[in-house]
Amino acid sequence: MEISPGVFVGTLSARVRERLWVIVTENMKTGRAVMVYRARNEQGLEFLTWGDPWKPVDFDGLTLMMRPYYSEGRGQYSEPDPAARQLRKRPAMSNFQKRRKAQGFPRSDRSAR
Repeated sequence: MEISPGVFVGTLSARVRERLWVIVTENMKTGRAVMVYRARNEQGLEFLTWGDPWKPVDFDGLTLMMRPYYSEGRGQYSEPDPAARQLRKRPAMSNFQKRRKAQGFPRSDRSAR
């Protein structure tokens, strides 16, 4: 059943599902495809992706999607650079905290750092 343009839903046997996936991946030139199906695991489902930079990654028994870094200058996806990620990390400070600090008020909610 096509519930939306290009979105199909149904119950398939494993054999039909595998054959359908082969047909989809062999015939798609561009775009992306995602197949989600019932499975006996913690999530109750598994999925396959094709043509998508997001990759399924196992995280302690749960499948999560890893979204790669997109470089605007190069116009392509790549793995995130852990060193660059460390440089961007800094302690978060809300606007309220910035104003209190500028006015010389002590931090009342936490011990002094």
